[in-house]
Amino acid sequence: MTAPTVATIELAPRERQVLEELSDGTTLTTVALTLEIREGTARGYLKLAKRKLHGASENATALAIAYATEAITRPDLIDPEGLFLPREQRELVPLIGRGMSASAMASELKRPVGIVRRDGRDLLANLGASNPAHAIRQAWQYQVLTAHQVIAWLR
Repeated sequence: MTAPTVATIELAPRERQVLEELSDGTTLTTVALTLEIREGTARGYLKLAKRKLHGASENATALAIAYATEAITRPDLIDPEGLFLPREQRELVPLIGRGMSASAMASELKRPVGIVRRDGRDLLANLGASNPAHAIRQAWQYQVLTAHQVIAWLR
């Protein structure tokens, strides 16, 4: 099956660097230190990148779109054989990628918000992720989130 496509997104080198650094769960403060720039400058690059990435409001959304459109380097894939994610956790991945809040996810999935929050915490733990942006990278690597899924909700 051929994946749907969207227009190519070109990010400036610093915009790419900031997003790629955030993907491993790093804070923006640490990204700025790593890149030897001020935090406000890093925040500005991130804001510009998000605007180009379909106006993404969340870091996780920006990463999902950037991976799907190859605006940043995609992480190496990991064999998902050793990963066990219950259906309830797998269903959260694209919603996190879309930047949805726990209450919006609960409404979408018709589940209590407390259960969605618990499943979200368990998902991060199972993926070994420290925050939603890191979860998107891990989900991408384990092939739980794909370009086809992301591009489908961009349309």
